[in-house]
Amino acid sequence: MGGAPTLKTKSVKFNFMMNMILTVSSFVFPLITFPYVSRVLLVEGNGYVSFATSVLTYFTMFASLGIPSYGIRACAQVRDDRKELSRVTQELFIINMITTIVVSIVFVITLFTVPQFKEQQTLLWINGASLVLNAVGVNWFYSAMEQYSYITVRSIIFKIASIILMFIFVRQQEDYIIYGAITVLATSGSNILNFVHLRKFIDLKPVGNYCFKRHMKPILYFFAASAATSVYTNLDTVMLGFMNTQTEVGLYTAAVKLKTVLVTAVTSLGTVLLPRLSYYVVNKMEAQFKDMIVKSFNFVLIFAVPLCVYFILFAKDSVLLLSGEAFLGATIPMQVLMPTLVFIGLSNITGIQILVPEGKEKLLLISISAGALLNLILNAIWIPYWGATGAAISTTIAEALVLAVQIWFLRKRLKSIWKKISFRHLIVAMIPALGAGFAIFYLVDLQPIFRLLISACAFFGLYFIALLIQKEPFLTGTITSVKNKVLKRKPSTQEEQKTSEQIFTDEALEKEIENKQIEQIVDEIVEEVEHNKTEEKNKK
Repeated sequence: MGGAPTLKTKSVKFNFMMNMILTVSSFVFPLITFPYVSRVLLVEGNGYVSFATSVLTYFTMFASLGIPSYGIRACAQVRDDRKELSRVTQELFIINMITTIVVSIVFVITLFTVPQFKEQQTLLWINGASLVLNAVGVNWFYSAMEQYSYITVRSIIFKIASIILMFIFVRQQEDYIIYGAITVLATSGSNILNFVHLRKFIDLKPVGNYCFKRHMKPILYFFAASAATSVYTNLDTVMLGFMNTQTEVGLYTAAVKLKTVLVTAVTSLGTVLLPRLSYYVVNKMEAQFKDMIVKSFNFVLIFAVPLCVYFILFAKDSVLLLSGEAFLGATIPMQVLMPTLVFIGLSNITGIQILVPEGKEKLLLISISAGALLNLILNAIWIPYWGATGAAISTTIAEALVLAVQIWFLRKRLKSIWKKISFRHLIVAMIPALGAGFAIFYLVDLQPIFRLLISACAFFGLYFIALLIQKEPFLTGTITSVKNKVLKRKPSTQEEQKTSEQIFTDEALEKEIENKQIEQIVDEIVEEVEHNKTEEKNKK
């Protein structure tokens, strides 16, 4: 029972909102900076910075191995024991620093041997600082501790500071090196604060009795999964560039742009839930684990399905608004890619929220590798003939395969979960939404921005009204919870009962932990009594 008392955590909904704010800021800030930077640095200057950032992304991936994902699970499982949490964090930090040193040496060698790197050596030296800052930052630790308010506030402060510095110091094309340094500050500068802030949660003095071996196998599995994901998420663009024209690359990039934003929003809940679900697994809190997984499925389906259908219907208007008439060829690729919203959203649950917390990262790797291999084969066949559309078809089929493989691995586990998902509510709600969508699609002829505004209000308005009329549990429970917090009143007995069934709260978590601790103490007392009895019998 040694260690620190139970860590006070925020509610899942609070963490989700913080993560959503962080996610939205990641897209809003580039929208502020890019128009200015593109006009000052022009294509060439932007190209240099983008090239350096891309190069460091791959070096960082090798330096961190699979620790960013594995570290969340490993620390979340022992977060109630300060001594063990300190040991696990120090073990992972030492492993990360060793790999970072090795990768940094390789990076320095390439700076003097690779011709393309020699040309932009100063910029790459500056970006190289992110290698060390990434290791020191231990962002995975703060995710495991569910410190999303700290992560979000810290990140936004540094981004605002970087924007101010950009407007002050980036004034001409030759300032691209300064802009590169500001970019590093925006993305990794706050990591120094992370390390200083660590003492609040763990002991920074070496605790000893390290066991590095226990981490190596899962870390390598996570690294392999990360590498496989990186291969097939970037493979389409690379193969398009080699096997087709740069025009097709541009069209595909435009099609992927919106999909990426929507996928990030749909999967943002998974990032928040990984530490909580890992905690449930290690503490054998099966009921809470299943309850949270059901909520995840409902969340993804309630939002991903209508988004998928809406943007298939209004893909042309979306492309015109975001990219202009020159990119109209991206309409079909975008429509083909939209089902990946559902596939990736669901595979995020089966993979990141079930397989990872349960320690089945090997199965996760198999599913991702299967998708990467299929994507490679289909791209080789279809890209020469269909260009961006062929790449989109390949990606969609590959994502469907990843989900299918994971569902097959979890077929027994998911049997009881499928029954609790709001399929009926979803289907009924989509009927009026589709009716409104088709009516506007065929009857309303306006500028893209007005068509999108009118259609979005009608489509999603009718959809959510239909869900509320049916009293869909996830949506009504969330609204009740938010309403009670805004009005700062206690829910009625009936509302309290419904909310307790639908929304898992921190008070319930603390109570469950307390009960488990009491059970453990009772078990220890019983064992001690039995042991004493046995000793007395032996003496007699």
